Amino acid sequence: MIDLAVLKGSSFVVLGLARSGLATARALMAASIECVAWDDNAASRAAAAAAGVVLADPHSIDWPRVTALIISPGIPNRLPVPHPVAAAARAAGKKIICDVELLARAAPRAHFLAITGTNGKSTTTALIGHILTQADVRCEVGGNIGRGALDLASLGEGGVYVLELSSYQLELLETFRANVAVWLNITPDHLDRHGDMAGYVAAKENIFARQAPGDCVVIGIDDEPSCAVHARISSRPGIAVVPVAFDRPVAGGVSFRAGRLIDADGYSVDFSDVPTLPGDHNGQNAACAWAVCRWLGVPRERIVEGLRSYPGLPHRQERVAAVGNVVYINDSKATNADATARALSSYRDIYWIAGGQAKEGGVAPLASYFDRIRHVFLIGEASDLFAHQLDGKLAYSRCGDLKTALDAAHARAQRETSGSGDAPAVVLLSPACASWDQWKSYEHRGDAFRAMARALPGARSLGRAA
Repeated sequence: MIDLAVLKGSSFVVLGLARSGLATARALMAASIECVAWDDNAASRAAAAAAGVVLADPHSIDWPRVTALIISPGIPNRLPVPHPVAAAARAAGKKIICDVELLARAAPRAHFLAITGTNGKSTTTALIGHILTQADVRCEVGGNIGRGALDLASLGEGGVYVLELSSYQLELLETFRANVAVWLNITPDHLDRHGDMAGYVAAKENIFARQAPGDCVVIGIDDEPSCAVHARISSRPGIAVVPVAFDRPVAGGVSFRAGRLIDADGYSVDFSDVPTLPGDHNGQNAACAWAVCRWLGVPRERIVEGLRSYPGLPHRQERVAAVGNVVYINDSKATNADATARALSSYRDIYWIAGGQAKEGGVAPLASYFDRIRHVFLIGEASDLFAHQLDGKLAYSRCGDLKTALDAAHARAQRETSGSGDAPAVVLLSPACASWDQWKSYEHRGDAFRAMARALPGARSLGRAA
């Protein structure tokens, strides 16, 4: 837990008592700092009260006594409609910040490495943390992934905090400075929270705010908005800018093509056989991690070791089991077509399990990958929509639920690949849908798939333990 003693004499309201909010309240209480909290969810309030958190009805808050509102990033503070507590704080002239800002104030002598982007944040953050740990660099990994910012250990001078930061978090920072800022990519997302694409990009660009001479930016330049951002930050004096590009050389940067990372000086690394980093999108993640770790002075051979030993993240193209020449892959985190496209582009001979609560567009945007798919197994509410979109294009079966779909995919894959000496076929859960029609979360869905796949006759477990 982060020691917040530096904030003594302040008074805070904490809004939202899930993972990050509860950790914030606990850290404030541990430092004997005055705070009250609220969550609209009764169960969350009860859990916080049981932990000793003082709850305050939103209408009873004495705003003149409050230093700032600490809001969980998932709660709207402006758009589309501000939460009433956020509106009241703003009307009272109070700052609205998040837990990452408190970490920055409590650890001014630490180094901060921040990662953002529309896609790939979690993998890149976890990969950098893994490489640094393997290279004996003192670091803590958290933020929008894993542990909340204030649940991390205090590192002191020279320690490195590796933080995944969402646009929601970035817009709530006031003094936080990223010594190394990583920008992966940008595509339209969260537009309801930011008003439009320009608002979304502006929120993301807060990752560069307050950088100073001697700091570094690592930036992917494979989409138009990112190229525009690259042009803007490249003119800033004293900031090192390392561009990352796919399938082409890039001056002063890192490129990735045909399963290789190529550094600015021509040094080349083959990572095509790393099973936890499949596909071109993971090439970008690995190239950004490479650039960051080189900037921090990690020897190349240690970075290569870290890349090759990276265990991967749950629910993101997670190889969970194998039976014969078939690998079973849990990509439950793919809750929209864009995320599923990344999985489909990474394999051939795919037995695809898809469905759940459909997002706009369904699977129609994935047509360019249909030649990689042998059969589709449909589940959940989206079955009718997806069947309509697949009619005449792909063979499919309506399975209803995940267990039925996995059993059917397993039987067909084993039958059609029996004795094959070719590259493995895959049974891929990449739903292109939210999970809430049949599951509590994408994690709940993915955990169930992992357990079911490992229970198949003859299955051998792959990857991390459950």
